[in-house]
Amino acid sequence: MGVGKSTVGQLLAERLGVGYRDTDEDIVAAEGRAIADIFVAEGEAEFRAVEKRSVRAALAEHEGVLALGGGAILDAETRGLLVGRTVVYLSMDVEEAVKRTGLNAARPLLAINPRKQWRELMEARRHLYEEVATVVVATDGRTPEEVTQAALDALELKEA
Repeated sequence: MGVGKSTVGQLLAERLGVGYRDTDEDIVAAEGRAIADIFVAEGEAEFRAVEKRSVRAALAEHEGVLALGGGAILDAETRGLLVGRTVVYLSMDVEEAVKRTGLNAARPLLAINPRKQWRELMEARRHLYEEVATVVVATDGRTPEEVTQAALDALELKEA
């Protein structure tokens, strides 16, 4: 959350000369409501089922840069779909998360004691991100352009 996956994903797509797609945006468009509203009305389990379908469709249909929601990797089948694909894990520490997002209540998984919840989420998820990642790029203290360049360098990709 707040790591810059949408911004960096768009920059990567531009620099590589490919299309960009964000599964969170796909979900909002398909459901006609914000992700936070889905969480509140239907609960996390229903949201994760919608997310899983969205990621599966996007991986099948899209060949450019694809940004996945931060919880997409919680599903084992989704992680399996990422095997053999180029995956960039954008990492950051809690202090950077506070600076970028304020850890506000608009993020449904951070509604109560956001700093503590962010740490717990990352402890539960970090190993899953690392499991699917081709490369890990730290975003702390970096501009989106610097993160994009670091991702290109780590993947040894050339711009289009």
